[in-house]
Amino acid sequence: MTMQQYQQRYSALGGEGWVPRQGSLRDEQDMIWTVFGAFSECGRLRSVLMRRPGSEIEMVEDTRQALWMGRPDAAKAREQHDALAELYRAHGVCVHYIKGDTHQPPNLYFVRDTFAMTPEGAIIARPASRVRAGEERIVAHALAQLGIPIVLSVHGCGTFEGADFMIVNEDLAFVAQGLRTNAAGADQVERLLAGIGIAEVVRVELGADCMHLDCALGIVTRNVALLAPGKVSAALAETLYHHGFHVITAPQSEVEIGMAVNTVAIEPGLVILPAGNPVTRAALERAGVACREADISELMKGGGAVHCMTGVLCREGI
Repeated sequence: MTMQQYQQRYSALGGEGWVPRQGSLRDEQDMIWTVFGAFSECGRLRSVLMRRPGSEIEMVEDTRQALWMGRPDAAKAREQHDALAELYRAHGVCVHYIKGDTHQPPNLYFVRDTFAMTPEGAIIARPASRVRAGEERIVAHALAQLGIPIVLSVHGCGTFEGADFMIVNEDLAFVAQGLRTNAAGADQVERLLAGIGIAEVVRVELGADCMHLDCALGIVTRNVALLAPGKVSAALAETLYHHGFHVITAPQSEVEIGMAVNTVAIEPGLVILPAGNPVTRAALERAGVACREADISELMKGGGAVHCMTGVLCREGI
């Protein structure tokens, strides 16, 4: 028997019975995978992953070791989280939860830090701090259960947190480097983005007083961005201007106290922002952006706001 005859005999070698896989990973949504993917920060939001704070937030003995800014009232924190989730549902967003009420890390409700969504699937983070080590395993399990493909797990000595990443549109993405995401982690994410066709990936250097990129930047419409003064390198604002964005600068007091930039767009021109930021809200409304406020004051004591607590699973394109 010749080699060609041998190959033709067995379907496993491409012979009779072999059927090649057609299309791309994106084409397999609703067949193999749950509908997923994000092409921007402001396209129509369809589904999110969240963690309703469980008993873990009552187990914290030292708030500094937990990286918190204060100690939240657990009952009020859960009420506020429920209200935020209901606000999403009221606008047609499907809310999924990371489940389990025992032995969970106290910062797990900041789901955005644990993964980032791309057009091709999720990037699993590798958090930089010891107290958050292992959250990536929990979220990877949750994503797998939901049927969301994972296209990269940051590895080696790389650190990366999802709040340091934003896809602005199909041509532009930002990857921040600072305390939470190091050069090795950012390099891995950049290579992935280049491989899936994002034309321009801009590395952003964060200031020493900036925890994550989403503490400094919010994309609220196709051409309106919300920026915190002095938190990021000038390259970010220059890039936004180059791409035709109108940039609104939030007042420093509202950035520092009210986490005003830490917002989530439900669709272009409709945004959820933390309550108690009247100057920022007025500036957004003058730019034609409708605002919905969420009282998350107890949850913010953990060091994050709306964007930090929202893991995007699916957004439509813009």
